[in-house]
Amino acid sequence: MKEIRAIVVGAAGKMGSRIIHILHETPSIVLERAIERLDHPSIGKDIGEIIGLGKMNIFLEGGFKKGGGDVIINFTNPEATIKSMEFAKEIGSAIVIGTTGLSPEQIERIKELSKSVRCVFSPNMSVGVNVMFKIVQEVAQVLGPDYDIEIFEAHHRMKKDSPSGTAAKLGELIARAIGRNFGQIGVYGRKGMVGERTKEEIGMQVIRAGDIVGEHTVLFGGIGERLEIIHRAHSRDNFARGAVRAAFWVVNQPKGLYDMQDVLGLKK
Repeated sequence: MKEIRAIVVGAAGKMGSRIIHILHETPSIVLERAIERLDHPSIGKDIGEIIGLGKMNIFLEGGFKKGGGDVIINFTNPEATIKSMEFAKEIGSAIVIGTTGLSPEQIERIKELSKSVRCVFSPNMSVGVNVMFKIVQEVAQVLGPDYDIEIFEAHHRMKKDSPSGTAAKLGELIARAIGRNFGQIGVYGRKGMVGERTKEEIGMQVIRAGDIVGEHTVLFGGIGERLEIIHRAHSRDNFARGAVRAAFWVVNQPKGLYDMQDVLGLKK
């Protein structure tokens, strides 16, 4: 098998450093380049020494400069993600995107660029979460309209977007599975005299506290019983492992836009 050369954007951050650790222990894929924002204080230093892996002779770069690689992995912010996608097109590499909080316009830009780039774009790279994406649709269809649907998500205090991309995806998938439009029936928190819950709505509740890595619960509430489907992330490594798995997969695909359901073979 040809060795895959990976470029990690946001390499000195929490997710970027975990991705590099997973790359370091995974055969047949190597870190080729480590990229950060132009004003990062560690530019020019050995990335291995920055993140606790020891000397790797790969030095942290500021911004996107000419140079090759087979796949870019990006878990940063929306602006840097679009730049990464444009850079992928420029150098002819594939890309794996785990960034959340993108605007509708930025998502449209990714869709447009994916006509020329092999791209896996998913709000959550966890294998378990992607199995959850599939299961909740089937459960919603089986239970039918007599069960109320509520989504709870919890993350660390530093998370900027709300609700999480994963929670939003859960809402969209469930709504589509039962013939509803989540944009019209999603309810985000409740306060005051809001009246009785409607049968159509899907509720979304958000918690931000401490260092919670990520928790998502979908509750189906019926009369006399409730069913809860829960995913709890214990560390960021499950997202990093999923991203590396996606990197292996996408380098051998035609140009286009994919998600983790494609990577895992979960689509019908």
